[in-house]
Amino acid sequence: MSKKEKIIRRILCFLLAASMLFAASCSKAPSSDKEENAPTDEQTETGTVEEKPVYDNSPLFGPLVLSDSDSFTGGTYVSEEPDVSAVEASGTVNAEMTGSVISKNSGGATSADDSSFRGVNAAVRAYGDSVVTLRDCTVSADAENATGVFAYQNAVIYIYDSTVTVTGGGSGGVQVAGGGTLYGENLTVETESKAAIRSDRGGGVMVLRGGSYTSRGFNGCPAIYSTADITVTDALCVSENSRAVIIEGKNSVSLENCVLTGNDQSSKEGSVRAAVLLYQSASGDAKEGVSVFTMSGGSLTSFSGALFYVTNTSSVINLRGTQLIPSDTGMLLIVSEGRWGKDGRNGGKCEMNVSDQTLSGDIFVDGISSLSLRLENVSYTGAITGDGGISLDMGSGSSWVLTGDSRVDSLTGDTSGIDLNGFSLYVGGEEFTSH
Repeated sequence: MSKKEKIIRRILCFLLAASMLFAASCSKAPSSDKEENAPTDEQTETGTVEEKPVYDNSPLFGPLVLSDSDSFTGGTYVSEEPDVSAVEASGTVNAEMTGSVISKNSGGATSADDSSFRGVNAAVRAYGDSVVTLRDCTVSADAENATGVFAYQNAVIYIYDSTVTVTGGGSGGVQVAGGGTLYGENLTVETESKAAIRSDRGGGVMVLRGGSYTSRGFNGCPAIYSTADITVTDALCVSENSRAVIIEGKNSVSLENCVLTGNDQSSKEGSVRAAVLLYQSASGDAKEGVSVFTMSGGSLTSFSGALFYVTNTSSVINLRGTQLIPSDTGMLLIVSEGRWGKDGRNGGKCEMNVSDQTLSGDIFVDGISSLSLRLENVSYTGAITGDGGISLDMGSGSSWVLTGDSRVDSLTGDTSGIDLNGFSLYVGGEEFTSH
């Protein structure tokens, strides 16, 4: 074969291969208006071309098991089988998804404990040493005991600019357990049964910034349920029919510049309604220790019951520059025995530190409980009652206007700001006389 003939043959082979590739790509392309109208590169004001992601609007896929280095854009991933997540990662996988629709349509978990403690049946589940990043995704779960997004063991989930909607029973929104870690930013999370921000046995770490978190269920469906270390910044956290925050045992919730509301409708015998509950259930889901609630800036509103309730645990409540709006009960804080623990030994122990704000509402401490209250640059209006051990430290710039007869066991600091307002204050059993 001559040199010229070889060149012509190579050209014909190349053209044939190109035509075959083009035909194959055309046969795979969905006949969808959305695909035909997919976003294209646009000219920016500077005249340069800005490439934008084109989301795949392809038909439904079955469950997706992520492999290391996977990177998916678009697509719809669905699970309808019991105990099978729509998207799952384990081992040492590091993967990401952008603009995807992830749905756990049906197939309830065969074990509620496996669902709650280990994330089985969640729409998105990461465990082992996996790392999963979700961007601009839509996650939904409508099955029984199917959490929205769940990080378990050493897994880490990063989720940004996404929505998580959970309508199935026994299911939280975004969750960690068993040491998992979840970082989220600008999320919209809604739940019908359990907390929008939730952790369970074994705890972990959750850090969330921006967005909104709404729970709509009754009895134990707060905006935030903590058996972990949870930090939320610049977010709206709403519980429409339950407590706003529940912290169990040796765990914490820290809020900065958040709007937090609770509407506790607890109806079980012996329930004490409050927006924020710090307690120990002794169920084994949380280690015994100090429950810590910290709030800086923002606002906390209770539409039913006290603002804070401490029972059957030791606790620390830190407030700085936070607007507090009590319910019609007028109760600020209750420290007392309750439904959990052994009768006679299940009181609460609370250290409350408040600075740079106004404070209003009554405080009650029962006979098997204690309170250490420190005010720093605080204007407090209310009454302090009960037979428990109560100490009050009036820090600089603080004042107290009584709204009823009150008692404390010890009173330290600058007492010049105390206004009895026609009521009596007893300190260690002796009547206090203002100067």
